[in-house]
Amino acid sequence: MSKKIAIPTNGDVLDPHFGRAAGFTVFEIEGKDARFVELLSSEGLQHQHEGLASMFKRNGVDVLVCGGIGGGMLNGLKAIGLEVVTGASGSVAEVAKTYASGNLVSTGSVCQHHDDDHKHVD
Repeated sequence: MSKKIAIPTNGDVLDPHFGRAAGFTVFEIEGKDARFVELLSSEGLQHQHEGLASMFKRNGVDVLVCGGIGGGMLNGLKAIGLEVVTGASGSVAEVAKTYASGNLVSTGSVCQHHDDDHKHVD
C-alpha cells in the first residue's frame, strides 16, 4: 500500500520553519521507494492551520515530515488523520528516502513562538 508524504521545502532542502514554508514537496512512498509526485505551493497559507490542513487532505497527503512544528498545527493535522513526523533535516529527496526505508524516527519536536523567535521543545 502506498502513501503520500509532504515535506516543507526551501529549494531542494527541508525548510525548518514549517509555518513559513513557501511550498511542500510531495512524494509517494511504495515499499522502500520514494517517488517525487509534485510541489504544492502554500503561498498565502503560511501560518494558516485550516488552510494548510485542507491543502494536504485535498492532495491525498497521509504524512507530514518536518523539522519542528507548532503545537496548534500539530494538533490540527493529527485531528484530520495525518501522521506527523518531526525532527527531520537535509535535502527533501534524502528525507523522503530515509522515511521510505523506515529509518526516520520522530523526535516529537514542537516549536514555541515568542515574538517571532523560534524555540524548540523536545
